[in-house]
Amino acid sequence: MELKVLPDTRRIRAYLRWSDGGKSPTRYLGQVEHETRAANLAEGWKMAWEKGLLTEEPPAEGSWASSPSVRAVMRANRSKDTRPELRLRSLLHKQGLRYRVAARPLPDLRRTADLIFSRPRVAVFVDGCFWHGCPEHLRESRKNAEFWRSKIEGNQIRDAETDRLLRDAGWTVVRIWEHEDPDAAAARVISAVRGL
Repeated sequence: MELKVLPDTRRIRAYLRWSDGGKSPTRYLGQVEHETRAANLAEGWKMAWEKGLLTEEPPAEGSWASSPSVRAVMRANRSKDTRPELRLRSLLHKQGLRYRVAARPLPDLRRTADLIFSRPRVAVFVDGCFWHGCPEHLRESRKNAEFWRSKIEGNQIRDAETDRLLRDAGWTVVRIWEHEDPDAAAARVISAVRGL
């Protein structure tokens, strides 16, 4: 599944892409209009099913996904360059700030921040509402509920530990939810970087 944002209208189009003997043909599915990437991907898969472009296959052996479409959506989620990250980076760049993307603040710690400002030692994380358990927007999964509850709680514990380790090492941590207003989020980052 591929999502493309039309630059002039900011509309999002969903395309199905597959591998065929070294080629990657695509098929336009339709326009999607949800707030999150995950919801848009899910809508794209739904359109592909409705158009009869997909067939049901059993989940891969050992997979925790409840269906092939769920597995495909989860595999398509990006770990970097999400739309909220790109918006934030654009606003910060316009303000003259330069940063590293998807880098480790502490070399010995296997955790990456979405943005790093090395000199002022500021690490920025843009957290997805589902994956990090947003108190405002998290909707409990109906399928595999116990697995997802455990997964999200584990992410929250890891986030808190990451924040503590970075602060102990002298870093300022800024956490931003994907639903936050980009201008307000950028203002928080600028304040932390410039020490305001």
